[in-house]
Amino acid sequence: MPNPYDAIIIGTGAGGGALARELALAGKNILILERGNFMPQEKLNWDTSAVFLDNRYHTREVWQDKDGNDLHPQQAYFVGGQTKVYGAALFRMRAEDFGVIQHKGGISPAWPIGYADLEPYYTRAEELYHVHGDLGDAPSVPGGYGSSFDPTEPFHSKKYPYPSFGNEPHMASIEVAVRKLGVNTFPIPLGLKRNAADPLASKCIRCDTCDGYPCLLHAKSDADINCIREIMHLPNVTLMTNSRVLWMLTNSTGTAVTAVEVEHVGPNHVGQQKGIARYEAGFFCLCAGAVNSAVILLQSTSDKHPRGLANNSSDQVGRNFMYHQADALLAISTQKNDDSYTKTWGTNDFYLKDSDPAYPFPLGQVQPVGSFHFEMMKGDAPAFTPGFVLETMKQHAVPWWLTTEDLPDPNNRVTVESAAPSSLPSPQPGLFGPHGSGDTGLVNEAGTVPIAAPRHIKLSYTPNNVESFDRLKDRWVQVLKEAGHATTSLPLHAYFKKRIPLEGVGHQNGTCRMGSDPHTSVVDANCKAHDLDNLYIADASVFASASAVNPSLTIIANAIRVADHLLAERLR
Repeated sequence: MPNPYDAIIIGTGAGGGALARELALAGKNILILERGNFMPQEKLNWDTSAVFLDNRYHTREVWQDKDGNDLHPQQAYFVGGQTKVYGAALFRMRAEDFGVIQHKGGISPAWPIGYADLEPYYTRAEELYHVHGDLGDAPSVPGGYGSSFDPTEPFHSKKYPYPSFGNEPHMASIEVAVRKLGVNTFPIPLGLKRNAADPLASKCIRCDTCDGYPCLLHAKSDADINCIREIMHLPNVTLMTNSRVLWMLTNSTGTAVTAVEVEHVGPNHVGQQKGIARYEAGFFCLCAGAVNSAVILLQSTSDKHPRGLANNSSDQVGRNFMYHQADALLAISTQKNDDSYTKTWGTNDFYLKDSDPAYPFPLGQVQPVGSFHFEMMKGDAPAFTPGFVLETMKQHAVPWWLTTEDLPDPNNRVTVESAAPSSLPSPQPGLFGPHGSGDTGLVNEAGTVPIAAPRHIKLSYTPNNVESFDRLKDRWVQVLKEAGHATTSLPLHAYFKKRIPLEGVGHQNGTCRMGSDPHTSVVDANCKAHDLDNLYIADASVFASASAVNPSLTIIANAIRVADHLLAERLR
């Protein structure tokens, strides 16, 4: 009897959503498994205290760190995954990021593919996610267009599909001031559905509740809206929400995956009831994120795979976890900031080198944070600080987001306490099926999500490349002060819960890295597991290095590339 599904896709985030869309539109019969439900479209989407202080849209799962301390990850288990709450900054990695780069903290290794291999897929990803950007005069370069704004920007075969966001007055004044100092700035590529020429017809309203918030208007491009809802009603697509994959099963020789066992915690919109079920397919595509993809593989032990699936040749599954050296820096000046949306320009002048020739190492990227409210400062302020004091500070501040590359280290890794995938149901806001607009309010607690038992997942991590990150902060504060836009600066800890600590895993990557050598990598250049004939991984876990830009566009582009490979070579 033939398998009921051509492919099973696990996860609906940046990778899973794009991969599912490509296979579905090609007519393949696919099953999509998502542990979460649909995120509610409610007023609390834009409530700062609910989003950042109460963690309304983050899982209640509890992991542990390398010292055995509780870790509360900022994971979003919903259809669309982390893209439901990301900042929608959609950067291409620099061409240099795909090769070997010497950092002060160590080596950033080469990928088995180059920028030219991924460039056509970056273009398709930008079109899929409605990316607004600008290459300026776009000088012709081999392969297409360069950027007249950013010397580090790699070539584009096509220009951005939509125009970039313009500055509001305060950000415009800062950009003019830093350019006078010789700093190159560029418009940030954004996946927001803004029609500046016709604001009345625009989904995006340039609000101050964007970066880190769910979008109440569905104006943020995400894997739910742009991918899953585009295909979920097709006859060849089955989507099961509230469904956690526990492990994968293989054939008797251990050379191919034959099925997944899935825990359903309640009825979903296709009628699947509570319990454990098994599903078979010809191909399996793992897109659960760097941490949870590794967890599923490590839990899938058998006689043929005693250390977990895809782990026999390399013992690499779970290793080389990366998530960036990053921080939000609050620059306070005497000038008032009345801008609503500030994430409009950034600089890569320190991306490939420091301005000090005595320190010949890359530092990283600078961009603003798109949304900022005084409630975000409560965690850093002295106890009993009046709200009006924080509000006054907010009116004179601009939050900046600084990123330095995190380097792969085999000891920075994901492990599980036991191969048995312990689990329990957890309530969270959400709906079992697609929902319309309108406020569902505080009563919308119908969702139940299966999560790992407390401390089942261990995330061991020791920071690296820290000196370059500290230098990047010093360089940018110096620039802002010389430009007259930083009387003082403060680390904005509360916004990302104590300086993008380990629990802030939005930029997670590594753990199942791509490579040509089965002894040092988990998947090959097509993202197929070395040890298995029909298992593909298409999320950030396959990254060989982290670069210093937001990973989402690279995840999406690579997932489209994997889909093209499957359609051309394996699913014909």
